[in-house]
Amino acid sequence: MLALFIAANAAAASREEINAEVRQAMKEFRKHTSAGYELSQKAAGVLVFPSVVKAGIGVGGEYGEGALLIGGKPVAYYNIAAASIGLQLGAQARSEIILFMTESALSKFRGSEGWKAGVDGSIALVTVGTGGSIDTETAQKPIIGFIFSNKGLMANLTFEGSKITKIDR
Repeated sequence: MLALFIAANAAAASREEINAEVRQAMKEFRKHTSAGYELSQKAAGVLVFPSVVKAGIGVGGEYGEGALLIGGKPVAYYNIAAASIGLQLGAQARSEIILFMTESALSKFRGSEGWKAGVDGSIALVTVGTGGSIDTETAQKPIIGFIFSNKGLMANLTFEGSKITKIDR
């Protein structure tokens, strides 16, 4: 796990690289769920992690870098990291998007020194229904999350335990 985080930090992306990856992730997001993309247009802020890499052999970790968009423009950069223990073997990369639907939820996130999902705020993970619709109860939550890959939206995943920290870029 330590090697994963060292490698991730050694290959830290520049502001321009992150911005390009965020734009591409938003295009993929729109392709996978137009309803989710429409919801993102109503959000006070959109936190985009274009590539979160998770790897493990018994002990695992994940890491990714991204940007907070307000009004469609990047205003700050963040990383997301988590560790896990248990039966696991392999690696995967996925994109994660977190929508802050209210100014209050966004302000609490931006004011934190290190925001931990499930502790500092609960993220309603979206599963998209038939016809690409999003459950109306989920759409009313203050913080909504999407996890997807190039193969589509991913199920049975969680943001719980992930720590999000502001980074300088």
